[in-house]
Amino acid sequence: MLPSRDLGFSFADRSRVVCLASGERRNVVKPSMLTGVVLVSILVSGTVLADNDCTDPVSEWKPREALRQQLEQRGWTVQRIKVDDGCYEVRGLDRRGNKFRGKYSPASLRIRQLEIQFADGGEASDYLDQDPKTK
Repeated sequence: MLPSRDLGFSFADRSRVVCLASGERRNVVKPSMLTGVVLVSILVSGTVLADNDCTDPVSEWKPREALRQQLEQRGWTVQRIKVDDGCYEVRGLDRRGNKFRGKYSPASLRIRQLEIQFADGGEASDYLDQDPKTK
């Protein structure tokens, strides 16, 4: 191993580089440090953007069967209800045969997100909250 006095830096300290022409010391960003900074910024930005999660306390959740009954009263057929990101995720068919996938708040059973694949005869009014208590 070369003595650190001759070059102005040790091989263990790779974050500092000495310019041989001028003898000037410069700080250099390590590739591993740069990679770490990029990964952390991606994770933080992904967390900020992923605000679709439900945050209702589990103690306030209504049963899945109550959501199933609410949707079946509208004439919809429920194929599956599961918990995803703290929300109830429902897949099924509306009364006209259009496929839907929705996220519902488990405490209030209100729609948070809805995706619809319209076939013939699909209307947006089929998906609006028509509960008279909320108007």
